Amino acid sequence: MEKIENVNTEFKELDWQSKKIPDSVMKTICSFANTEGGDIYIGIRDDGSVIGIDDPDDVMTRLSNMIHDYILPDMMPFVQIQTIQLEEKLVVQVTVSTGTERPYYLAKKGLKPEGVFIRRGSACIPLNESGIRNMIIETSGKSFELSRSLNQSLTFASLNEEMKKSHLEFGTAQMKTLKMIGPDGLYTNLALLLSDQCPYSIKIAVFQGTDNAVFRERKEISGSLLNQLNESYQFLDFYNKTKAVFSGIRRIDQRDYPEAALREALLNSIIHRDYVFSGSTIINMFDDHIEFNSLGGLVSGLSMEAIMLGISQSRNPHLAAVFYRLGLVESYGTGIRKIQRLYQTHHTKPVFQTAEGGFTVSLPNCNESPIELSAAQTDLTVTGNPIYETIYQFALEQGYVTRKDVEELMDFKTTKAFKVLKEMCANGQLIQKSNGRLTQYLPVNEK
Repeated sequence: MEKIENVNTEFKELDWQSKKIPDSVMKTICSFANTEGGDIYIGIRDDGSVIGIDDPDDVMTRLSNMIHDYILPDMMPFVQIQTIQLEEKLVVQVTVSTGTERPYYLAKKGLKPEGVFIRRGSACIPLNESGIRNMIIETSGKSFELSRSLNQSLTFASLNEEMKKSHLEFGTAQMKTLKMIGPDGLYTNLALLLSDQCPYSIKIAVFQGTDNAVFRERKEISGSLLNQLNESYQFLDFYNKTKAVFSGIRRIDQRDYPEAALREALLNSIIHRDYVFSGSTIINMFDDHIEFNSLGGLVSGLSMEAIMLGISQSRNPHLAAVFYRLGLVESYGTGIRKIQRLYQTHHTKPVFQTAEGGFTVSLPNCNESPIELSAAQTDLTVTGNPIYETIYQFALEQGYVTRKDVEELMDFKTTKAFKVLKEMCANGQLIQKSNGRLTQYLPVNEK
């Protein structure tokens, strides 16, 4: 053999006093497994001179134990250890093949640059986080959310609290079912997103006027995506002002943005963004509109026209499934169409824009956008209440409306849905019709 260190050959010698195997051997094994494989010869100096070892069987046993304890995932199937004779001296040869579960890393360091190494020339160099992430996706063939998390020291206080609210059990078994723990027993990126250590954030800015010239307030919200959802909605709700208008002697209170529309746009920006990008989700609130800017654009093969038809393909289906199980979303593919329904009585409509790497939802301020009445609605004794208008338009399109429809359409509780339907019946907009166990409310021109 040629006794020169190179991309796939490394020489090591035991500590001359303790006969200890140097820890750098584990780093070299990792680098070979993560790159193109190679051989380590223990008992040869860096200059190529063979010094041999006294007890090769003991060295092979200790090496095997160290590889098992020091390196994750298990890479013993890709390592062969044997004794060879060079210049009449015994040397231990460690042959490492390229592993199938890359990246391999030092267990004490974790999936971080200080724990993941690749081979470049005769040196072992740390792999940066971007390289680690790409290697995981490349070798696993999995989506981002199912790939191994770089951070394995995760806690789930926010998720545990939400599971309790939904009366759902939460433990290792449930985490495996939800795909938060992969087949290798390690946390996935889905677990990272739901953990208290989630590295992504939402940045919200409130501006004075209709452009971004003057800041009024800004806030960055981090932690679990569940925590980000709750805190972001509370912040937006605080700035979602209520304006009083009058129709005759009746006072009508209308918020700048329908609560359900804010909620759907916020959920969309969290569930469907591309977390391969490390940037924050950006929400900008102006006097006349609010923008939700998320990274990633549309899923490949899906057009904006298909989205408007109600077609949905989630980039993060397992994340969406967790939100669905927690009762935070109703069903897939309904968010954008629900937002459109909530604005159907206003002249200014929501705008949905996509570009490579980004998606934006822009909601107009309802109190800056006058209500638009159809000819059929103008003939009615209409109060101008946008809640009534939205429900009535839905009833016209479907032929009727139910209490359940109103709950989902307006994000109302059962009691409030019944109250609004009774008011609309009293106003002459709807007529109640019982059909067995199902009560329907018909628009007056559909009697």
